[in-house]
Amino acid sequence: MFSSSSTMTDGDYDYLIKLLALGDSGVGKTTFLYRYTDNKFNPKFITTVGIDFREKRVVYTTNSPNGTTGKTFKVHLQLWDTAGQERFRSLTTAFFRDAMGFLLMFDLTSQQSFLNVRNWMSQLQANAYCENPDIVLVGNKADLNDQREVQEKQAKELADKYGIPYFETSAATGAEVDKAVLTLLDLVMKRMEQCVDKPSADAQNTDGSSKLDTAAADGKKCAC
Repeated sequence: MFSSSSTMTDGDYDYLIKLLALGDSGVGKTTFLYRYTDNKFNPKFITTVGIDFREKRVVYTTNSPNGTTGKTFKVHLQLWDTAGQERFRSLTTAFFRDAMGFLLMFDLTSQQSFLNVRNWMSQLQANAYCENPDIVLVGNKADLNDQREVQEKQAKELADKYGIPYFETSAATGAEVDKAVLTLLDLVMKRMEQCVDKPSADAQNTDGSSKLDTAAADGKKCAC
């Protein structure tokens, strides 16, 4: 369970979670992340050079096995935006190992960007923190239905093959954007719960940073 928060001060959080968006150039990674963090849409296409990132604070509440509400954590999300062009590949893949979850995106109006999902998966398996990282597959530009080249059935079959969730989103309208990100965050947090015995605020570092920087360095690898 999640809710947005704008009242947290710098350093006032329990977890620092780093998510990374990847996919071909032009699939809408930058506008997707901007929609999620600022709830705005910028129709101008601006090519990301190398790496950029956006941030957002959310409140995450765990669910107990009996269905009751569990513990609540303040989460600082860093959403890394990577360049899709080949010439930046060595730079962007260097960030794969530090990310805790991945938004693998393609453009529903571009069959080629969908075909290239397999290449991005290979990059992830070679460079991520483990061979089985937390990934959500995102088909973006769902609002452009008259230009669609990738059918939902195709994409779902591929997601099922990899055993990952699939969402069709629109940065223009905001459809399913929050749900895609929060589904990924939920996967990451559940992995963290399995790896960290006591994920509570009392484990926060004295410098105000999240214990995740130290605990997750080992912990995030344990559930692969």
